[in-house]
Amino acid sequence: MPLHVVVLAAGQGKRMMSELPKVAHMAAGRPLIGWVLEAVHPLQPVSTVVVVGHGAERVNPHLPDGVVAAVQEEQLGTGHATRIGLAALRDIASDDTIMVLYGDMPLLGADLLRSLAGRPDDVAARMVTSVFDDPSGYGRVIRDHLGLVVAVVEERDCDDSQRSISEVNAGAYAFRGKDLFDALGAISNQNAQGEYYLTDVIGILADRGERLEPVEATPEEVVGINSQDQLSEASRLLQARTNRALMESGVWMLDPERTYIDDTVTVEPGARIYPGVHLEGSTTVAAGARVGPDVFAVDSVIGPGSTVWYSVLRGARVGADCEVGPYASLRPGTVLEREAKVGTFVETKNTTLGEKAKAPHLTYLGDATVGARSNIGAGSITCNYDGYEKHRTVIGEDVFVGSDTMLVAPVTLGDRAVTGAGSVITDNVAEGSLAVERNEQREIPGYSQRRAERHAAKKPED
Repeated sequence: MPLHVVVLAAGQGKRMMSELPKVAHMAAGRPLIGWVLEAVHPLQPVSTVVVVGHGAERVNPHLPDGVVAAVQEEQLGTGHATRIGLAALRDIASDDTIMVLYGDMPLLGADLLRSLAGRPDDVAARMVTSVFDDPSGYGRVIRDHLGLVVAVVEERDCDDSQRSISEVNAGAYAFRGKDLFDALGAISNQNAQGEYYLTDVIGILADRGERLEPVEATPEEVVGINSQDQLSEASRLLQARTNRALMESGVWMLDPERTYIDDTVTVEPGARIYPGVHLEGSTTVAAGARVGPDVFAVDSVIGPGSTVWYSVLRGARVGADCEVGPYASLRPGTVLEREAKVGTFVETKNTTLGEKAKAPHLTYLGDATVGARSNIGAGSITCNYDGYEKHRTVIGEDVFVGSDTMLVAPVTLGDRAVTGAGSVITDNVAEGSLAVERNEQREIPGYSQRRAERHAAKKPED
């Protein structure tokens, strides 16, 4: 039957002690609200609405196309928020299923939600429950002698016997449309908080004799995020889930507990990931690549057979069979073609290294093109910024740039050109030419002795 989804995400999350809205906090590569919507996506709902409130302008950018944001201007409780969400849904029939979720539950899985959404026609609602060792802070599930759900009581409203119940309401529901609309109209705010509780809908439906089915979940699946320590724990669990799936697909990891890969990252089977690796954003790692130890890569591509270790990549593209590191920094716009090398303490920005080109150590290449098989000597840099504008350096194929060469852009070195070590190149160099720019070496005999004598003469006598 048709499915509609309402995600409640209007809370501020004061215990997070952050200006960022709770559901916009990141966990293992996605915002909390993103994880919930990712779990919903395989169910292909007819419509999805996220109810936002505090900091809506910082939550809305995380909503994918097709998801509608509905604003809860005044925080009057979860029942009130659900009404706002329902008003924004489209094409609802009375027998459609309306799933209501909380936006701070990143560990909800698609399989669990699929079970929740499979509500039979004769069931008014399904709800997710779980048994916690410590149920503090959660609403308690009240069952009758047949084991059917008859009520959910918020902890602040529990009596002593209800507070001792360990089965809790996880906050995920699937209602028959007409029953949800009717029951929401009947709830009141006569409670300790003066709010309209969505959980009261369960009691109203039970009093009407409607059938309410529990869907049991593990405590891990339904954990809600209300503080930074809970966010950290959820991130750990999500990361473990991601790493486990990657290893099951054929990715090798030496130490998964020290490997941090966003769920948005693609790692192909056959890649080898070492400890201390952080892969974020749209990064992709091809089969046969070796990444790590200690690599940070965001929105970057690491090609097949390449090795990247002890390095930082930001918006970089590393081709096949390349070598990066140790201690290299590849900034946005860097492209390494097949078998190129960027070595120890080399920084690149907006630069392309052609096939088999290499900058082995102690080099800065900014706004440059380096042709195939060219070699950049240690200590060489492209002087690309004149204080006002950036300029480009073009290095042809099979060029040998001597150590400690300063290439003052804009400048072009033709194919097979050579620069002498220590040169400052300000003019273009023709193909096959040697360019040397440095003063003639001078020697001053006896200088060392005279210097020592001058220094001794300055010392006071004993």
